[in-house]
Amino acid sequence: MPTWTQRCLVLRPPSHFSFFALAAVSSYAILTRFDETRSMNTKRGRLVVLEGIDGAGTTTHVARLADRLRKQRVPVHATREPSDGPVGTLARQVLTGRIVVPGGRAPGWVTMALLFAADRMDHVESEIEPFLAEGGVVVSDRYDASSLAYQSISSGAESKEAVEWIRALNRYVLRPDLTIVLDVAPDVASERRALRGEMAQLYEQNEVQRALAAFYKDLSKHVPGDRVVVVDASDSIEIVHEHIWTVYERAFSS
Repeated sequence: MPTWTQRCLVLRPPSHFSFFALAAVSSYAILTRFDETRSMNTKRGRLVVLEGIDGAGTTTHVARLADRLRKQRVPVHATREPSDGPVGTLARQVLTGRIVVPGGRAPGWVTMALLFAADRMDHVESEIEPFLAEGGVVVSDRYDASSLAYQSISSGAESKEAVEWIRALNRYVLRPDLTIVLDVAPDVASERRALRGEMAQLYEQNEVQRALAAFYKDLSKHVPGDRVVVVDASDSIEIVHEHIWTVYERAFSS
């Protein structure tokens, strides 16, 4: 059985490190040092993840789903990735352009994958696992599928190799009990983003979003063994919420 340090060293990315990437992998190595005797499969609660392109409505529908569960007196915790933890806060600053590497550009896809993986381990250990251990439901706005989608697409020609490497990078994180993909046409999502009146973030170029939409439709083949359901998110918020609720009830009816 390899030690936690050996695990981190064998996860070699398919392109070479920058200094920023070295800092990211160091963070990942620190955060993956957890007790080997703890089983990730002994959780008593449920982890439900909503995924989709920017403008699909993941944030809105995480809040809606959590509210409905609370009304049924289900202990629920709504969260997001990047998280509000220390590494997640750094990742959000990169996404909004507040942090750049020398030359004024954004960090490369390898660096971003490492940052998100480090944030995810911290997120699981400090926020998700404790709530699940008490039997609660955690509803997350994005999880590791976002890394698979966004970083593999931004890797360009290396996308197939990138998917495998990102999966390996995240292989020790808790698996979701249900992932719901909100499927919406990229043009519709673009109109929704424009209505926010916010500055575009790192991955919000239309051509990138089109590639992401195609990836998400086939997400199940990239996360074998996970329960993934694609929901049409082009209707009104109320109708889409009802679709999501139906999927949730069917998934956990037994």
